[in-house]
Amino acid sequence: MDAPRTPEHARALLVSTYDLGRPPFGLASPAAWLEREGWQVRCLDLAVEPFDEAAVADADFIAIHLPMHTATRLAGRILPRIREHNAAAPIAAYGLYAPLNAGWLAGLGVERVIGGEYEQALSDFAREVRARNGTGPAGDREFIRIDSFERLPFLPPARHLLPPLQRYAHLHMPDGSVRLTGATEASRGCRHQCRHCPVTPVYSGLFRIVPRDVVLADIAAQVAAGARHITFGDPDFLNGPGHAVPIVRELARRWPGLSYDVTIKVEHLVRHEAVLATLAATGCAFVTSAFESFDDRVLERLDKGHTRADIARAVNACREAGLPVQPTFVPFTPWTTPDGYRDMLAMLRELDLVESVAPVQLALRLLLPAGSRLLDLAEIRKRLGPFNAEGLVYPWVHEDPEVDRLQSQIQQRITDLQAAEYPRPAIFAAVEELAGSGVIPALEFRRAPVPYLSEPWYC
Repeated sequence: MDAPRTPEHARALLVSTYDLGRPPFGLASPAAWLEREGWQVRCLDLAVEPFDEAAVADADFIAIHLPMHTATRLAGRILPRIREHNAAAPIAAYGLYAPLNAGWLAGLGVERVIGGEYEQALSDFAREVRARNGTGPAGDREFIRIDSFERLPFLPPARHLLPPLQRYAHLHMPDGSVRLTGATEASRGCRHQCRHCPVTPVYSGLFRIVPRDVVLADIAAQVAAGARHITFGDPDFLNGPGHAVPIVRELARRWPGLSYDVTIKVEHLVRHEAVLATLAATGCAFVTSAFESFDDRVLERLDKGHTRADIARAVNACREAGLPVQPTFVPFTPWTTPDGYRDMLAMLRELDLVESVAPVQLALRLLLPAGSRLLDLAEIRKRLGPFNAEGLVYPWVHEDPEVDRLQSQIQQRITDLQAAEYPRPAIFAAVEELAGSGVIPALEFRRAPVPYLSEPWYC
């Protein structure tokens, strides 16, 4: 057996399974912390590069980033492979979905689960691992969950350790040009507690910022690598306007012509309407906003903090500011009706948003992961089946089987038409036909197509 490596030669492997086609801040940021601790760090992004058996086998410490539901499900397939090639290295899981699935992760050999602000806690665990110097089999180690919300002294992310930007999602512009795209975070957590949001059970209304100089340094590194567009991955960019707006003003000053996109809830688009012109003037290509539904009854149950009328006001405010808005939806919920679904499609036509909605958004079904605040509702609990460990959700059925059939049919039709490279308006019209929206007139658009990322947003 080889002798344990000396501390100065210890090797850490940070793994991402999926992050919406973005170059993961969740790898590059902790990588900088571990490099500062003297670790030799390798980042493995399985969304854009193959599983590296040698890198796994060679690691003294492994950590896997779980920022979203899809990434966590993929981790369920990867963790057994990691253990197959490295039975000894301690494994940590961190990110938004790690604490929500702590018990499941422990069963897959994860020793430390870190939620919230993870860099310091991950660095501390790595220091503990190095102090062990390879002693003790992995099965004998104690499982620990850590939820950390301290304000961190962030470091500029180690972007040089990630694959080149060319491998990631890119921005398609209305003129047909394509922009190389980077990503960063200016904040984490959220001041709001929407019932269906995975941020809510972890942060419980807390909001943390990444210092301005760190955000700008992260952008600078990606611009130097060729980025012409930046995605801000904040849960809501206007949780702290006093922090966010100066960042984009400085972005525009330093890098004229650099575009960016942000996510902002409807409530903030309405409340901070005066800020929208500043976003447009500083290069914001579009805003993603979680409309979720046009049904006030559904919005109330989701505790979204906005109404159908607010959505119309937000859309108009963004248009007046010259700011394209790209809505996201949860169209299929236990409260969805066939008439309600047809109303959603009609509203998208009325607001001239057909081109702005990624087709996948028309078929999404409400996810109920462990920890969801929706589980507190009696009307939800009576629709639930037992927790599904493979899907990492509580499955639910609609009281009207027709709604479940409609969702399945629409999802399949969208999948087929996207595979055949149908444009968004044609897919939308096909969905209207399936939903029984009546005689559909030819789609007419008053505006040019909107910019969009090659990897659509979903969870």
